[in-house]
Amino acid sequence: MSGKYKEITSTANPVIKQIRALALKKNRDLNQTFMAEGLKLVSDAVEKGWDVKTLIFGKSLDGEKELKQRVDALAAKVLVKGGDILEVSNKVLSTITKRDNPQMVVGVIRQKWLPNDQVKPGRNGFWIALDRVRDPGNLGTIIRTADAVGADGVLLIGQVTDAFAIEAVRATMGSIFHIPLAHMELAQFLQWKQNWPGIVVGTHLNGAVDHRAIDYQNKPVMLLMGNEQQGLPDELAEICDHLALIAMDGAADSLNLAIATGVMAFEIRRHALKLDGAHD
Repeated sequence: MSGKYKEITSTANPVIKQIRALALKKNRDLNQTFMAEGLKLVSDAVEKGWDVKTLIFGKSLDGEKELKQRVDALAAKVLVKGGDILEVSNKVLSTITKRDNPQMVVGVIRQKWLPNDQVKPGRNGFWIALDRVRDPGNLGTIIRTADAVGADGVLLIGQVTDAFAIEAVRATMGSIFHIPLAHMELAQFLQWKQNWPGIVVGTHLNGAVDHRAIDYQNKPVMLLMGNEQQGLPDELAEICDHLALIAMDGAADSLNLAIATGVMAFEIRRHALKLDGAHD
């Protein structure tokens, strides 16, 4: 069934209030939806088969012929799949995005989580697991990195920041629509790990092995990263097959979580490329 088209100019409109409420996690959880900003991100969502419940775009697009044509084409796809289209004023867009110069396209999209029983080695045999990550920018950047290295998915453990917070979604640059996401509580993860057919590699300041010296080939790999403040807790460090240390030559004694995850992920990918017969 096709969706509906509406024009809205009032920030007090009940539909706009409901969309603005998605800035709060409790409302995202209640409705199982979230916001994505920008034509590219919303287009990625549609192309990857995500359920776009509402497409919002600014009236000022009328003066930009080429962009308006692209938005109209996207709106037609959303309408056919049952989503609603809202044409709104720039003032309304600013209240939705909480930006003075907002993106001219915003989507309200249904969340998508991979069931726990489907967290298994995929085509590339590589998952990234994150324990209690706190910063949405870090999480979004890691999802983007997971996409870049061809990881099969990102698994979130315990009380983590919301992957569908607007800051996290922005940081993914659209990769959130390409990378499967799963979530487990700590006890679920510990139970699930017993059936993981490959190795679990964690990073730790007391790591026994240089991260470049681990054999990542010929087996599925789960890269397990601790949170920004505490790193891996002992309970998770103990289940790792290898604890890795990223060697540093300067005065800094640690790396940002997203950077450290990127260093590890690309090292694992480098070994995978060797396995494929490619060159470094």
